[in-house]
Amino acid sequence: MTITKIPAAGFTGNNFRNIIINGDMSIAQRGTSTASITGDGYQTVDRFKTLISSAGTWTQSQSTDVPTGQGFAKSLKMDCTTADSSLSAADSVRFQQLFEGQNLQYLKKGTSSAESLTLSFWVKSNKTGTYAIYLYDQDNARSISKTYTISSASTWEKKTITFAGDTTGAFDNDNALSLQLNFVLAAGTNWTSGTLNTSWNSWTQANSAVGQVNLADDTANEWYITGVQLEAGTAASDFEFLPVDVNLNRCLRYYEVFAEGDNQMLGMGGDYSTNNNAFIGNYYTKRTAPALSIVTGSHYQRTSAGSSTTITSFSIFQTTTKRTFIFSSGGASPSVNNFFYDTISSTAYMALDSEL
Repeated sequence: MTITKIPAAGFTGNNFRNIIINGDMSIAQRGTSTASITGDGYQTVDRFKTLISSAGTWTQSQSTDVPTGQGFAKSLKMDCTTADSSLSAADSVRFQQLFEGQNLQYLKKGTSSAESLTLSFWVKSNKTGTYAIYLYDQDNARSISKTYTISSASTWEKKTITFAGDTTGAFDNDNALSLQLNFVLAAGTNWTSGTLNTSWNSWTQANSAVGQVNLADDTANEWYITGVQLEAGTAASDFEFLPVDVNLNRCLRYYEVFAEGDNQMLGMGGDYSTNNNAFIGNYYTKRTAPALSIVTGSHYQRTSAGSSTTITSFSIFQTTTKRTFIFSSGGASPSVNNFFYDTISSTAYMALDSEL
């Protein structure tokens, strides 16, 4: 009797081929919309950073406008709310994801066997024309640029771009930033006055975004993107959809909202020193020891006796990349067996940040 092995359903033999994290724009721990953006930072969807240098004002949102029949539920939208129709030389709007070197070693960059990279994504804008994308090697100050064309206004289009492998300059094998993927939405002459750098070369800013349209030139302009996939090889495969828990856990390595909303328990602790208490919480293992950010307002401690005292500040006292940390909090008399709560509003939260 011949025995035939039946492959597991859905197994491709090449899981996690997408270097991009959250390419379907489904995870947005910071919130679904941020208005009045004029500078750099992570705004809505996880792992994607926005950089704006004196090129209008923007609202970024997680949108439900997606290409039909492709399996996507979310996209990211950039909406120009204050226009800049005459960019200065240094002005730019970019949208990027950053990558650790230790996750890129299989690309064999800096060797004669360096892998090509293929980028695929869905994009839509009312502003037709040429848009630039570039990869930047942070470890060796090298880059390569390509362009794509939005041909039909306000219509979802799939784009595929292949970047040749780079035989010069290896990526560092560590948890620091090694590679940037940059989508350019607007760029002044400091970015556009050279010759497009379509092969890997030493970084020259003027060669990075030649031909780029100015998406910032009208408040009617908007740009959507989803289904971003970057993979080794010269051909694009179908988008790699991950279960939501897997996708979220990958994002939590870099950023984690902790105790979101009103009346959420942060942890349990006790005496630390005069007018200070400490509590222990738990979090997912981070890329590096995280920084603490507190969004919206004050918090209080509740003692085991049932009384409560307002805490004036929180700060990290001890932390590592591991799952346990200690916050030190001032403004309250020490008491054994305290429970610590977030009590300000439904929009309040603490977050732990170890983004690249």
